[in-house]
Amino acid sequence: MSQLCKEDVLQQAEELDVKFIRLQFTDILGVIKNVAITVEQLEEALDGQIMFDGSSIDGFTRIQESDMYLKPDYDTFTIFPWRPKTGGTVARLICDVYTPDGEPFIGGPRNVLQKALEEAAEMGYEMYVGPEPEFFLFEKDEDGNPTTVTNDQGGYFDLGPADTGQDARRDIVLALEKMGFEMEASHHEVAPGQHEIDFKYSDALTTADNIATFRFVTKAIANEHGLHATFMPKPIFGENGSGMHMNQSLFKDGENVFYDPDDELGLSQTAYYYIGGLLKHAKAITPITNPTVNSYKRLVPGYEAPVYLAWSASNRSALIRIPAARGAGTRVEMRNPDPSANPYLATAVMLKAGLDGIKNKIEPPKEIVENIFAMETGEKEEAGIESLPGNINEAVQELLANELIQDALGEHVLEHFVEAKQIEWDIYRTQVHQWELDEYLKVY
Repeated sequence: MSQLCKEDVLQQAEELDVKFIRLQFTDILGVIKNVAITVEQLEEALDGQIMFDGSSIDGFTRIQESDMYLKPDYDTFTIFPWRPKTGGTVARLICDVYTPDGEPFIGGPRNVLQKALEEAAEMGYEMYVGPEPEFFLFEKDEDGNPTTVTNDQGGYFDLGPADTGQDARRDIVLALEKMGFEMEASHHEVAPGQHEIDFKYSDALTTADNIATFRFVTKAIANEHGLHATFMPKPIFGENGSGMHMNQSLFKDGENVFYDPDDELGLSQTAYYYIGGLLKHAKAITPITNPTVNSYKRLVPGYEAPVYLAWSASNRSALIRIPAARGAGTRVEMRNPDPSANPYLATAVMLKAGLDGIKNKIEPPKEIVENIFAMETGEKEEAGIESLPGNINEAVQELLANELIQDALGEHVLEHFVEAKQIEWDIYRTQVHQWELDEYLKVY
């Protein structure tokens, strides 16, 4: 339930001199869309009366059923920490998309997540998620187009002078704090120009909203510094890619149900079943958590990216890691998602897989304590360790063979998502790439 009511939002808008409001929602591919209104239209918007043309949004609707309504989530009302040149303040509200007959639109990613959360609630659970999104800061050329030239030569946890991106990173953190984020950590990552900003875990819907907001704000603030922020998973060959590890836990009556002080690893049977569910459905989840052709350039051995279907309390080469914290902090960390994922859909399919593990008592395989990256192929086979799909096409085929994950997405999202990915793969597959020209043009 919303903490704020309609009157609270109207009062805040007046007190903060709000002139414009952006009504935000995301499309199936996770791109934020805006409908901008003036403060005079705010009351109408809060009543869910603002309409937009759904047929103009990728993967939303057909022309003949195009009218859609935006219902704002009052709790997402916040002010952008930058002011337009025209004066006044700009606020935003994140919205759910509804059909003209008042039903939640089945193609709305936020609605997909809420459906999965309702299933968890019926089982008595509330999901909490803590993300660890990484991104690159690149310089722009004289025309203002992004390059892949990094603005520093920093390494993991470096500070200036090597990390000249720290000014931009600091301003991103400050902007997010002004928008109500609780920040946990921000630091330079392994690759030059690569950064990570972690914000405090929250309930799953709030976290998905926060990820969408985080990407948008990061790009806006980087732009003010003359830089381009990208959440592309693998922009530079030979360097680590950007991941977005997702820390997940389930609570019941205010208690973390993943914790059991009597277990050797401090994990409950519920946690083990959840891990079992995640591993069982991991391949079918991958096109959602790693949704681009480029995602699979990151998911290769040798760059710290997890590609092996295994779990461990100590081992960063496994797909699922159990961080050291126990008690309320007990959590399951899924390490393959990347920041190009639609946060609503990615969270929904992970939750659905974990709940399936709990419902059907799916025991995970035994913990792998060895470094999987160092294992020979035969050793991996002997241990029963499989790999994630090798490209987006393989991943989509896994999704199309998995009824549970298809059900989590719903028919509408599934159809449009798969179609978009098949087109993307086909364009990529039939392109002639620079590598091919370098490799073959002179030789043959």
